[in-house]
Amino acid sequence: MAPKPLSDRECPDRWSRRRLLSLAAAGLGVGALAGPLGGALARSRSGSDGEGLTLPFDPTAGLRTYNHGTVIRENGVPIRVFEVQARSLTVPLRRATRFKAWTLDGSIPGPNLRARTGERIRVIFHNGDSTSHSLHFHGIHAAAMDGIQPVLFNKTKIYEFEAGAAGLYPYHCHVAPVTRHVGKGLFGLLIVDPIQPRAAADELVLVMGGYDLKNTGHNDLYAFNGIPHHFMEHPIEIRQNQLVRLYLLNMVELEAPLTFHIHANSFEILRQGATGEFRERSDVVTLGVAERHILEFRYPFPGRYMFHPHQDQIAEKGCMGLFEVVA
Repeated sequence: MAPKPLSDRECPDRWSRRRLLSLAAAGLGVGALAGPLGGALARSRSGSDGEGLTLPFDPTAGLRTYNHGTVIRENGVPIRVFEVQARSLTVPLRRATRFKAWTLDGSIPGPNLRARTGERIRVIFHNGDSTSHSLHFHGIHAAAMDGIQPVLFNKTKIYEFEAGAAGLYPYHCHVAPVTRHVGKGLFGLLIVDPIQPRAAADELVLVMGGYDLKNTGHNDLYAFNGIPHHFMEHPIEIRQNQLVRLYLLNMVELEAPLTFHIHANSFEILRQGATGEFRERSDVVTLGVAERHILEFRYPFPGRYMFHPHQDQIAEKGCMGLFEVVA
């Protein structure tokens, strides 16, 4: 007979969203929790995760770090040039789990590339991994730039195209099986800004991903910006009443669409990140794989507020975090 699973009370490392909410309802704010979770949440700034693991990249830094490339001129034409390298990396997803990831520039997701509509973009892709990879950019470009041909180990491919309409454009490996290459970390986001800048805001990038640890066709863990539960252990600090502009992308393979939700607030949705004035307001937004939106919101009250996909079984396996609103 299989042993009886430990309960949350018997196993304090297992904290579900429902458990957290029940404690909050009993009058204990998340910040007041004692024990392993309380200690982890209190360490909102650290070089490691809540289990004391040293991480090869910092998901918190990835929130607000943008790669603008380098602008060169050829025959009088400005070109924004990016260099991206694929390489393998062992990532500690939790204390007992080491995952051999395929990364772009050593992080999951890859770098947040940023350009302006109408610019000529050149992406120099180096494959430093022993497995063949490629980069496929969503958007309009010539067939030769579509990124479906494998780039062999130690080879380089140049992708060049014009940045189209302002918005959000995922990029990812397109070597078969694509689900596995994406699931091991080969994806990222290109942000194309409008000619007329958007209103000033605290701009954040959150990318949802999943991990099929045993290659069974089912995800075992999920994460925002690469590391499960990272933003529960290191809440995202934002200012009270500050306009927040969230660039949100879903790259969770092997799942039905996910419904992103923030607590105690609502947001305006700019679908696909378009510049048009059509907006809608909600506290949930549903995204299929590779779907992305810009969300804008302000928090009027200080405190800690959850965000997560409303598929609780996915949230509780790592895709859950906290905003820490400070005055």
